Amino acid sequence: MNSNNENSKSAVILGLALVLGLSAFGLLMGKAAVDYRQFERSVAVKGLSEREYPADVVIWPILFTEANNDLPKLYTLLDQRIATIQDFLLEKGFKPEEITVSAPAITDKSAQQYGGNVNAEFRYTAEQTVTVYSGDIERVRAVSKQLSALGKQGIAFTGNHYQAQTEYLFTRLNEIKPAMIEEATREARVVAEKFAADSDSVLGKIKRASQGQFTIEDRDKNNPHVKQVRVVSTVEYYLSD
Repeated sequence: MNSNNENSKSAVILGLALVLGLSAFGLLMGKAAVDYRQFERSVAVKGLSEREYPADVVIWPILFTEANNDLPKLYTLLDQRIATIQDFLLEKGFKPEEITVSAPAITDKSAQQYGGNVNAEFRYTAEQTVTVYSGDIERVRAVSKQLSALGKQGIAFTGNHYQAQTEYLFTRLNEIKPAMIEEATREARVVAEKFAADSDSVLGKIKRASQGQFTIEDRDKNNPHVKQVRVVSTVEYYLSD
């Protein structure tokens, strides 16, 4: 009889222990799930860094045209024009290694099948480009305004041609990248902290971050020698209560 009572008590105790164990396990699992969800709470923000820098390289193509009915004379005239332009540039302080000359583009109008050039005054026309590649931006900007002196010597410039557009470059991006990325990341954290404060949360560590692509553009169409450098970084932070 005592043996049966003891067996019953053992069964009851075992049952109670099992119930309590499962209850405790359930509570622990519930807390773990809550903690996990809190751990996964995050906010993704963007930070902007935008600065202006002067261009440090300029490519200045000087495009001119000539025409003649005698091809050898046309080439001779081109050589004379090139020499005149080179002397002008050297006098203005440019170095010989900053000046290059491209091959001329010759058009024989009598050989063209279309275009109505039968009665053209000159059979041959030529386009020639003398290019200045320099780091002296201000010198190029100043001298480019003085080309009328060459025009008075009979050189016909083609300033509106797309190939004659002056190009300003900014080549020091690698020098400024670290500081701009740091600034963008700092700005992103300011935004994240404001979000966390407004939502009664605590801002945690960075979950993930991505650096945006750097862009370099002219500040405006009237100042292509002033560049606007821009980068947007995206940073995701953990949040907790």
